[in-house]
Amino acid sequence: LQSFNGALFTLLHILICAFIIVILVADKEDNNEKMIRLKYYQWSRNQYFVCGLVLGVLLSIYVPSYESGNENFICPGNNEAIVNIAEDFEPQLNFAQKPMSAKKATKNIIRPRYFSSELGIREKVFIGVMSAQNEIDTLATAFNKTVAHLVNKIKFFINADNVKSNFKLKNIVGFTDTREHLRPFHILKYIADNYLDDYDYFVLTPDTTYIDARVLRNKLSHISISFDIYLGSKMRTEDIESEADANYCDLDAGIVLSSSVIRKIRSNLDWCVRNAATQLHSLNIGRCVKYSTKIDQCQTAWQSIDVTSYRFNSVRKIYRDFHFLKDESKFNKAITIFPLTISDDFYRLHIYFSRLHLETAIVNLAKLETNATEISKGIINNDILEIRWPLGVPPSSIPDTRHDLLTWTMLNETHSFLHDAEHNVTPLTALDAKDFFKILNHTLQRAAVTYIERLEFLSVHTAYRRFDPVRGMDYRILLRFLDTRTRQTTLKAFETMKPLGMVEIIPSPYVTESTRIAILLPTFEHQVEESLNFLDRYEKICMENLDNTFLMLVFLYGTETPNKGDQDVFARLKNRAIDLSDKFKADGSRIAWVSIRLPNEFTKPFNMDDLALSSTYGQDEILSLAVTDLALRKIGLDSLVLVASCSMLFKPDFLNRVRMNTIQGFQVYSAIGFMLYPCQWTGICKECVSCDVSQSLGYFDRENFDVISFYSRDYVEARKMLDSSVPIIRTDKDILQLLNRADKNVNSIMDMFIRSGSSIHVLRAVEPNLKFGDALSTQLEVATTIPKCIYHNNDKYWKCIRIGSKKQLGEWLVRQESDVQQIKTS
Repeated sequence: LQSFNGALFTLLHILICAFIIVILVADKEDNNEKMIRLKYYQWSRNQYFVCGLVLGVLLSIYVPSYESGNENFICPGNNEAIVNIAEDFEPQLNFAQKPMSAKKATKNIIRPRYFSSELGIREKVFIGVMSAQNEIDTLATAFNKTVAHLVNKIKFFINADNVKSNFKLKNIVGFTDTREHLRPFHILKYIADNYLDDYDYFVLTPDTTYIDARVLRNKLSHISISFDIYLGSKMRTEDIESEADANYCDLDAGIVLSSSVIRKIRSNLDWCVRNAATQLHSLNIGRCVKYSTKIDQCQTAWQSIDVTSYRFNSVRKIYRDFHFLKDESKFNKAITIFPLTISDDFYRLHIYFSRLHLETAIVNLAKLETNATEISKGIINNDILEIRWPLGVPPSSIPDTRHDLLTWTMLNETHSFLHDAEHNVTPLTALDAKDFFKILNHTLQRAAVTYIERLEFLSVHTAYRRFDPVRGMDYRILLRFLDTRTRQTTLKAFETMKPLGMVEIIPSPYVTESTRIAILLPTFEHQVEESLNFLDRYEKICMENLDNTFLMLVFLYGTETPNKGDQDVFARLKNRAIDLSDKFKADGSRIAWVSIRLPNEFTKPFNMDDLALSSTYGQDEILSLAVTDLALRKIGLDSLVLVASCSMLFKPDFLNRVRMNTIQGFQVYSAIGFMLYPCQWTGICKECVSCDVSQSLGYFDRENFDVISFYSRDYVEARKMLDSSVPIIRTDKDILQLLNRADKNVNSIMDMFIRSGSSIHVLRAVEPNLKFGDALSTQLEVATTIPKCIYHNNDKYWKCIRIGSKKQLGEWLVRQESDVQQIKTS
C-alpha cells in the first residue's frame, strides 16, 4: 500500500510540472516575446508538453519519496491494556436481523436386521412336495424324516377339502381348490408370494420320490444363480401325448426351478392356468415354463451339473432286490429315485446312501490327513502349517490368568475325583458314564488294531478328562494290558478327543424387561424383623424407582397363633404394608398379603439351630409348594411369579435378569445366590454387604433353591402332572398331605419341575446381584446361643451355612495352635 501511494504521488508531481510549463510557454507566445529562438526548428505546444514531462521525471528523481507509516512502531502484544480488553470481550450474536436457513428434513435410513437381507444373500434349496391327506402319516412323514434336516425349507401341499387338524407334520399347506390339474400353479403362486426372495432354487416333487438331499444341495451350490434354470429328467415317450411334449421335465423325477424362473412364471400365471388342458402335471408345468421363460426343453445338465434320477421297474422290490440294485452304477449315482410305494423304502434308501456318504467322507478325511502330514516332512515348522491333532480341531486357547486354567478331572468307570472344591468323590452321572464307556470301547478297538491282538485288556489304571469350550472333551487314559507273548502286565497310554459338534442357534421366544413381576414373600412368625428389613429394601429398590413389581406377603401362622387385633404377630408387617401402599398408591405400587394356617405337624417352636440352615423354610422345604399353591389363586395364570426369601439382598439388575431368563411355556429360572459369611459373629473376615462378591466374603450357595421364578400357567401344568405323587394344596387343611406324599425326592419347587416330566426347561445360574445372610446376621445380634448345624454328621451337611472359606478357617486354626503353644511355653 505504501509503494502504491508513493508512485501515485510521483505521477501527479510530473503532470503538474508539465502543465505549468505549457501555461508559461503559451503566455509568452501571446505577448510575442520569444525568449529562445531556434534556427532550424519551430516548436509546437505538444513539444512543450513533452519537454515539461521529461523535466518532471528528472525532478522526481531528486525529490524524497513519501512514506506512510510510523518509524517508532511498537508491537501491541506487550500492551497490558489491550490484553485486558481482549479478555473482557464477549461476542454478541444478533439473530433478530439474520434470516434463519430452512432445515432440511433428514431421512432415517432403515437397515434390515440381518446382513443377508441387506446383501441379498438367500438360502439355497426349497422343496415343495405334492402329497395327499391319506399319505401324510406314511409317505409324507418318511419323506420329511429323510430330507427335512438336510435342506433349508420343506413344505407339503395337499387339497384342503376336508383337512384334519391332528396331523403330526406342521409344515403342511392346504388348497381349497380341489381341481387337481391346477394344483401345481397354486403351489407356484404360494412359493412366489411367500418365499421367492428367500431361496435360490425351488424343487417340486411328489411324495413318492426319494431325494438324496446331500448331493442335491451340493450340486446346486455349484450353479450360478444368474441364469434361468429348468433342470430335471425328461419324460418318457410312453407318458406323453405327442412328440412335441417329449422335451419337458418329468415331475416324478423332481423339477428344479431357479428363483428367476418362478418370478417370470408369476407374471404369466393367468396364461398358464387358462392353458392347463391336461391332467399331467409335468406337461402343464413345462408349457408354463416355456411360455414364461422361452426355455423350450428340459435342461438335463447345466454348467456340467446334472440331476440324475432312477426309475424302479414295477416288478422290482427294494427289500427283495437291494443286493442287485447296489451293483448298478446308475442307481448309486442317482439323486432322485422313484416311485416308492411304502414308507419303509425311504428309510432303506436313506440308510444306504448315508452309509455311502460316510464311507466317502472317511476316505477323504484320511487322504487329507495324510497329505497334511506329508507336506512338511520336517522342513516347515508345524506352527506355520498349523497341523494339529485331531486334524481340523483348533488348539486350546491360552488362559489369560491362572483362574482361567482348564483343569483335568480324574475318573474311573463309576466315579470322578475332586470334581470341584466341595466334593472329593462324586458318582458319575448316567450321561457321563455312558460317554466314558463309549470312549473306552473306541480306545480298545484302536489298541486292537495297533497291537494286532497281542495285548489283552485287564482294567483301567487311571483316566483324566477335561472339557475345552474351544476343542471339546479331551481324555487321557492309561490302560493295563496283559502281553500274551511274555505274560507280563504292561501299561499303555492313549489320548482320545471328542470334538464339538455343529454349532446350532436355538430359537428362543421373545422376552422383554417391562414384564410385571409378582413377588411372593413367605414369612414365618420368627421372621418378622427380617421381613420388615425386606420391606425397607423393597421400598427403595422397587417402589421409589417405579419398578413394575407387585409384592404379596405370605404369613405362615401356627395352629394356635392369633391372627387378629394387637395379638397378631404379623401386625407390624400388615401396618407397614398398608402405609407403603397408601404412600405409593398414585404410582400403582401396592403390597398385599395372604394368610396360611399351618397344621400341628408343621407348627414347631423356633429353634436357634434352624438359623444354621441356608433355606428360609428350615427343615420343611416342602412348604414352598404349599405356599405357592395357595398364593397363586390370588395372582392369576398369566403372571410372572418370583418366590423370594426374606433374607435376600438384591439389586434392580436381578429383577431384569428374572424377566429375561423366565420364558412362558419354555423356561423357569432358579438363581444361585451369594451367601455371605457371618463375619461380624466369627471375626475371621471383614463384613461388607455392599461389596462385590469375592471368595473372602462368601460363596455361591448351590444347595439353596428358595428363590425361583416362573409363569403361573407353567407351574399349574407341571403341578397337575405330579398330583398323584405330590398332592396339590387347595386349602390349609391339605398341607398335611405333603408329609405322606409318595415321591419323597420332591422337596422344592425346582424338584417339582424336574420330576414332573414337563417340557419346561430349568435354568440354574449364579447371580452376583442376589445375596443371602441377612437373617442370620439379624438373629445373631440378639441371640444368646450359637446355632449348630443339625446335619453335622449327615450327608446333608451342605444344607448348612458356612462360616468361612477353607483358607480363612485354616488360618484361624494355625493362629489357635500358635496361641496354645505360647501359653504352654509361658
